[in-house]
Amino acid sequence: MASTSTSSLSIQNNIRKPTFHSIPSTKPLLQYTNLPLSFQLPTTKLVYKTCRNATKYDEIVADEEIGKIKRLQNGSDVRGVALEGEKGRSVDLTPPAVEAIAESFGEWLIKVLEKEKGRPVEDVRVSLGRDPRISGPSLAVGVFAGLARAGCLVFDMGLATTPACFMSTVLPPFAYDASIMMTASHLPYTRNGLKFFTKKGGLTSPEVEEICDIAACKYANRLTRVSTMPNLSSTKVDFMSTYSQHLRDIIKERVNHPLHYDTPLKGFQIIVNAGNGSGGFFTWDVLDKLGADTFGSLNLQPDGMFPNHIPNPEDNTAMALTRAAVLENKADLGIVFDTDVDRSGVVDNEGNPINGDKLIALMSAIVLREHPGTTIVTDARTSMALTRFITDRGGHHCLYRVGYRNVIDKGVELNEDGIETHLMMETSGHGALKENYFLDDGAYMVVKIIIEMVRMKLAGSDEGVGSLIKDLEEPLESIELRMNILSEPRHAKAKAVEAIETFRNYIEEGKLQGWELDFCGDCWVSDGCLVDSNDTPAAVDAYMYRAKVSDEKNGQHGWLHIRQSIHNPNIAVNMQSSALGGCLSMARVFKDKYVVAFLLSNFVHLSTSKFFLPFHASKFATIPCVIIRQFLNNTWFLMATGMDKVLDISQIDKFAQNGSL
Repeated sequence: MASTSTSSLSIQNNIRKPTFHSIPSTKPLLQYTNLPLSFQLPTTKLVYKTCRNATKYDEIVADEEIGKIKRLQNGSDVRGVALEGEKGRSVDLTPPAVEAIAESFGEWLIKVLEKEKGRPVEDVRVSLGRDPRISGPSLAVGVFAGLARAGCLVFDMGLATTPACFMSTVLPPFAYDASIMMTASHLPYTRNGLKFFTKKGGLTSPEVEEICDIAACKYANRLTRVSTMPNLSSTKVDFMSTYSQHLRDIIKERVNHPLHYDTPLKGFQIIVNAGNGSGGFFTWDVLDKLGADTFGSLNLQPDGMFPNHIPNPEDNTAMALTRAAVLENKADLGIVFDTDVDRSGVVDNEGNPINGDKLIALMSAIVLREHPGTTIVTDARTSMALTRFITDRGGHHCLYRVGYRNVIDKGVELNEDGIETHLMMETSGHGALKENYFLDDGAYMVVKIIIEMVRMKLAGSDEGVGSLIKDLEEPLESIELRMNILSEPRHAKAKAVEAIETFRNYIEEGKLQGWELDFCGDCWVSDGCLVDSNDTPAAVDAYMYRAKVSDEKNGQHGWLHIRQSIHNPNIAVNMQSSALGGCLSMARVFKDKYVVAFLLSNFVHLSTSKFFLPFHASKFATIPCVIIRQFLNNTWFLMATGMDKVLDISQIDKFAQNGSL
């Protein structure tokens, strides 16, 4: 397991300083055959001749053009804005960008397969699935083109789910070499993205970074010479039917109903809320065919505009509508899927929403019955009560970095080290099991819950699955706040890292009284939030820390977790407390003792129309000036000095003032 270590922060520019040359830009330089003008690449006047990981290219566009592609990486995914409509966000996930990324993935895949087999490979097969977003068809053209350019055979799965894309690499007779899912999960209809799989599972953040680096060079290079679209040939396949049968077979075999083997869900009413995403298949291709009554299900038809609510098991509207449908129909279970069905949440027969910590607890109870003593990995935002719930049932709780890929990879690592780990779950609803290829599959998660529900009924219990977590304590207070980073996109990541490292330093230096970097279960959170200190430490995709908080009145009553978002230019701040007013108290300390001081540190020499402050932020508290101290705790001061241009702390400020948003 991870232990305390000291890491050094190093932010390096991976591209050598460019030599600029001028090129004409009066006409589009890249023409695509039989495609609309919107598919043409932009032009630029600045190019240079070297690029990391792509020395064979003789002309590469300047840093800004390369950055457009590299900034599309979001951890182990690619995500961007595919359609106009978001205030303050321009379209950056274009068909040419997608083509370059898909081509680079295809080339990367071929090299990996050749290395594994020790010989050249031919007929490398890649499948593509997508959720119902309206940008999907046009972006799919780019994916097909990029894969074809790389020399891959392309198989079009059409509307699919993210877990199904991975399963298309393992289930016969398909067993593709790799797969790409086009989705942006629960994000608005204007967004889209790519997720990548091989037979070994989802790609890691470093692998996606490598692919995006190469793609950036391809994209930029094509601005300077004519290129034509390759022959777009793809084979349409119906994999979702095979995947649905796979899920049905699991339920039938594990329930092993003594009276009706083929229809083990007969007599159960189960309501599905697919949120107009890709999850409707689970109703008619899984539940209905197993004998369940699915009357009352919601939003089953795919609609890329998501007109009813965000397809997200964390969304209050989605959960409230599902709860109402369960109670109205006296159903046995309600199911909520996110857009691409790699996450899920449920509602029990009494209408109790089960997501977040509750879903982790439910899955832990099920898995610990099957595998006593197993280790369960979660992210570091789970409650202290969840740890007690797991350990009370004989399990071991390992808290790890936020990020579903981080949590899953930690579970894989533990198993390789001989530590039996059957469940890995993040509070957002991503959950993976060792028995299912370590794949975060929202449908498979629900399958496990349904099997347990039927087994309980066969054993004579009239209680629903919610009874399995009736002794789970809930934190008295819990909240998530955001601080937006107000800088150019290319500087946002570095600014977030600076802010988060400052937080760590403040705690280590004792500037936040009663706060200390937390020790969680078997892993330390004190260095990069569970940065491994073994011989092969995992790469850090986002910086984060968790601090446990104590005071004289309540003792240790809660924690605060601060992390850099990999999807958006902001910093998330999660707080939980077992004391009344604990989150408000933590928010005030966080704002007054840390946030304002961090912002001030970005302006060592400040001047305004009223005064000049030639001192460092860490010494502001010693200055004998009441007016300045008042300014330091006042949003007006931030605005007057321009410090509000570094971080938008409006949420923190509002909550710290009145305890609500």
